[in-house]
Amino acid sequence: MARYGKRAGKMVKSAMRRRKGGTLKSGRSGKRVTSRKQAIAIGLSEARKKGAKVPRRSKRSSQRRKRAA
Repeated sequence: MARYGKRAGKMVKSAMRRRKGGTLKSGRSGKRVTSRKQAIAIGLSEARKKGAKVPRRSKRSSQRRKRAA
C-alpha cells in the first residue's frame, strides 16, 4: 500500500517548481527556499493541510522544533 497519495505528490511537485522559479518562500521569515529537502517538506506540509494522504510528522522532528523555539 502506498504511503503517499497522488495529491501529495502533486503538491510536492508544485513546491519543487516554485523553488526552481524562485517564488517558494519559507513560513516565518519569508526567505526564499533554495534547499531541495526544505521544498519537499513544505510541499508535504501543504498537502497535509489540504487533507491529502500523507503520514504524520515524526515525533522526533516535533521535539526538535520545541527545543529550537
